[in-house]
Amino acid sequence: MENLFSGIYKNQTVLVTGHTGFKGSWLVYWLNQMGAKVVGYSLEAPTNPNHIELLNLDIISIIGDIRDLDKLNQTFEEYKPDIVFHLAAQPLVRLSYENPIETYEINVIGTLKVFEACKYNNVKAIVNITSDKAYENKEWIWGYRENDPMGGYDPYSSSKGCADILASSYRNSYFNIKEYKKTHNTLLSTCRAGNVIGGGDWAKNRLITDIMVSVSQGKKVSIRNPKATRPWEHVLEPLSGYLAIGQKLLEEKIQFSEAWNFGSSDEGSITVEEVVQNVKKYWNKIDYEINQDSTQFHEANLLKLDCSKAHILLKWKNVWDSQTTFKKTVNWYKAYYENNKKILTKSDLESYIADAKSKNIEWAV
Repeated sequence: MENLFSGIYKNQTVLVTGHTGFKGSWLVYWLNQMGAKVVGYSLEAPTNPNHIELLNLDIISIIGDIRDLDKLNQTFEEYKPDIVFHLAAQPLVRLSYENPIETYEINVIGTLKVFEACKYNNVKAIVNITSDKAYENKEWIWGYRENDPMGGYDPYSSSKGCADILASSYRNSYFNIKEYKKTHNTLLSTCRAGNVIGGGDWAKNRLITDIMVSVSQGKKVSIRNPKATRPWEHVLEPLSGYLAIGQKLLEEKIQFSEAWNFGSSDEGSITVEEVVQNVKKYWNKIDYEINQDSTQFHEANLLKLDCSKAHILLKWKNVWDSQTTFKKTVNWYKAYYENNKKILTKSDLESYIADAKSKNIEWAV
């Protein structure tokens, strides 16, 4: 495990904002397994149950708000991180309609304050996580490339577009690669991923979570947008991309200080109803009903990413196809609910790495 990503993370001090969330908890678990000195900075876990507490990791966990610049600076000064993975966010589209001010405060101003803490404390590398929803979505059939314009219809998507523009501004103004090692020592990349699934997510209004919780309660899950097409990928897919970018930045390869897409392959882009039918193959207790609400908030019907840049320049590619992704995800929840809260995080990560090695993917060999 320690040799992954050329062994770059062993003994590095890595600060992860949002470590109590779904993606953040998987990331700190992986970093911990690779021998990194992990510092998590986040609000309390947003749900009960939650993945981070089930993992019971031996890491430094600081409960704090990214909008609190004094506490951020205090944390950075105390632990002196080499690299920061910024994942902390208000991540839900529906909640952004209900509370737009908080969504922008966290996703834009919070990101600004993280960058300021990194700048003030001379952090070597920043991997800033936004979203595929940051793009100005024209609902066309081909994927968005990294140089397509930012936008966002709903407050969440717009806030992520703002955070992406903010990162670009900091990369030009304060972390310009032409001034690297002259006026600053920081490289900043932004990563965008599609819909991620996997075990340990209990956030509301997320399709897989809604399905699994409904099954555990013996209820039918209500599907509100059955024809929406999304790129579905296991959470470990974009995380391998984030870690690969982090490796390049720590190696001082300035050409990687850019924006990057980490989405599923084309076969991973399927409708919500097809997802439900697929997961049902692996847990026959799953049942659903379509309950479209004409008053529901706007949600994009078609959105996918073009990941050619990561494939060619980073040698990154997907490890698991959609069926493996659905099977691994369902089996994680099935084990949790039917086998006394057993979690399969360790075995899923080991299986993912083994499959990546067998495909000779650069970060794994």
